[in-house]
Amino acid sequence: MAAPPSDLPEMEYRFLGRSGLQVSEISLGGWLTYGGHVDDEKTFACLKAAYDAGINFFDCAEGYAGGESEKVMGRAIKHFGWKRNDIVVSTKINWGSANSALPAPRNKINNLGLSRKHIIEGTDLALERLQLSYVDIIYAHRPDRHTPMEETVRAFNHVINTGKAFYWGTSEWLASEIEEAWAVADRHGLIGPIVEQPGYSLLRPEKVDGEFKHARLYSRRGLGLTVFSPLAGGLLTGKYINGIPPDSRLATSKDGYIQSVVAGVGNEKWNKEQESVKKLIKIAERLNTDVATLSLAWVLSNNVVSSAITGASRPEQLWQTVKAVSVKKQLTKEILDEIDEVMGNKPEELTMRFG
Repeated sequence: MAAPPSDLPEMEYRFLGRSGLQVSEISLGGWLTYGGHVDDEKTFACLKAAYDAGINFFDCAEGYAGGESEKVMGRAIKHFGWKRNDIVVSTKINWGSANSALPAPRNKINNLGLSRKHIIEGTDLALERLQLSYVDIIYAHRPDRHTPMEETVRAFNHVINTGKAFYWGTSEWLASEIEEAWAVADRHGLIGPIVEQPGYSLLRPEKVDGEFKHARLYSRRGLGLTVFSPLAGGLLTGKYINGIPPDSRLATSKDGYIQSVVAGVGNEKWNKEQESVKKLIKIAERLNTDVATLSLAWVLSNNVVSSAITGASRPEQLWQTVKAVSVKKQLTKEILDEIDEVMGNKPEELTMRFG
């Protein structure tokens, strides 16, 4: 496997919210790649490239490729002989229909959602696939509005108390739901969610810079963020400004989120976003980088972001991604203001008498 290029910047690390856990500010996830359309050999090459570049945080989920993402991560850890204390591994619980031996739709019964039963059984099965005795972080992979919040909070505390995870968090929850989970935890002396995994990018800033900030989840709860889709599903790479290439992810992926992006191709919002990307390309050129690296650097410039979860199907992609660590340092207030003006979507700041 190829060694990282000599000009690769040194990775930097951030605390996961108000905790003592440190994660690389760029992390590697297996949402649309590992265990799916990228084979083991290429997956191992990407994971090794990430490790060699200083990335210590690897994100999985029971729902990614029907659990195959977790399996390939487990195989890689064994293959490379990585020490468990040198890496941070997470997984997410909610969509576990692949755990069942029953045909659809019966395979969904008690294998979906955040009941005590599914959280505990799903965690055990995830650890079995990962070949690990614990994960560092376990997420509630979307809210479950059919299960009482107290049941969910207590179940994640059970997972932590039995040593199967060190921390728990949420993914794509509303600010009000995160606050409700904390209220339950505070009332019963339990551990609340210390991290949220939302989508966040130059094209999708509203939840992180608006909803969560306005709810004061960072200042009051010390919430950390491990954000996904920092390039908005590839829209911030510049590859779509002249249409959709036939070999691109938007053209080939059957993932529901990606298909929702495809559904908007050519509409007014799409065209406006692509015009913004063209302007971002010019800013990136002034900084001697590309628009994707600039966009990721912008995400990293936000100090409430603990880590940005990225994907890669080739080591070369990952090494380019890591360059955002140095590009971030070039983003002066003037450049950030220019980017805000180009995008025109910065959430309104709240003026409050009390912080």
